[in-house]
Amino acid sequence: MVQSGDIVTLAAGHYRLRGQLAASSYGVVWRAECIGFGVGEVALKLVNREQMARAEPSLRERWRACAEREIAFLSQLTPWDARHIVRLLDHGVHDGLPAMALELLDGDLSTHMAAQAGDGRRIGLGQSLAWLAQVNAALAKVHQHGWRYLDLKPANLLLDKASRTLKLADFGTNRSLLDAAAHSYAGTASWQAPEQFFPSAPQAYLTDARTDYFALGAVFFYMVTNGATLRYSGACADAWRAHGLDGAARLREACGGALPPVLCEDEAAHFLRCAGSGDGSGDGNPGAALALLRALLAGQREHRPRHALEISRMIAAAQGGLGFHDLRRAA
Repeated sequence: MVQSGDIVTLAAGHYRLRGQLAASSYGVVWRAECIGFGVGEVALKLVNREQMARAEPSLRERWRACAEREIAFLSQLTPWDARHIVRLLDHGVHDGLPAMALELLDGDLSTHMAAQAGDGRRIGLGQSLAWLAQVNAALAKVHQHGWRYLDLKPANLLLDKASRTLKLADFGTNRSLLDAAAHSYAGTASWQAPEQFFPSAPQAYLTDARTDYFALGAVFFYMVTNGATLRYSGACADAWRAHGLDGAARLREACGGALPPVLCEDEAAHFLRCAGSGDGSGDGNPGAALALLRALLAGQREHRPRHALEISRMIAAAQGGLGFHDLRRAA
């Protein structure tokens, strides 16, 4: 087990661990000091060996595969591609498992939102739309490279305070868009589209790029309402915590065999009130913002926007009819 002070050697340099920043099922992220060349501090991501050790032996290769998938995707990106995607600085093997050094940013969106709420502030519709455009651009790049992301949530959106921009991180859940077959469960229950939480057959989930757009809508609701989450998302999260993979069937039983409603009318009204409350950042068009939210959160994926350009146009309308060049500056 690694600890603070340990040195990890990758392809381009050596990194001294300074303190753990975050952990998920598959990875552990450390703040680390680069030794010997001028990168400064980085976020060093290692495989979560403790979780890997608890898994069934037949499943342990999944931890390695997630890290390798993330490195493969990030290695394809040019600096321009990575404008709203966390940058890969170095990678290699540590203790027999893949490891990577990433740019160090200023915390995630959930931490930022909690701090804002604690100070009695909110980011408002104008900033929410600007950030939504940035995340949409990041998803467009993921899809362009042939992947669906499948784990969009505030914890995977990192904030660069200097430029006041968001960057997408954590790509181990990526699945190929070329493979249209149903796949095993992936992602985080509290941010998932219906087709990602409720299987089409036992432990078989049919998703595509539009599945990411549902999560984009859930994040949009979260930003505009100052950190609130959909009741639908909370119900899925509770069912998963209580019953794991059986949670979807239990939740359907509780709803009389139907899927729970995604966006209730009182939630839509709350979103509209928050969107129209004004924040001094250019505000935007609350009605168009609600139309965008409804489109992203459509219960059936065929009713969601087809691609990022369609979403960009709806964002522009919600921003008050900004032109294309204005939209690019906002992003």
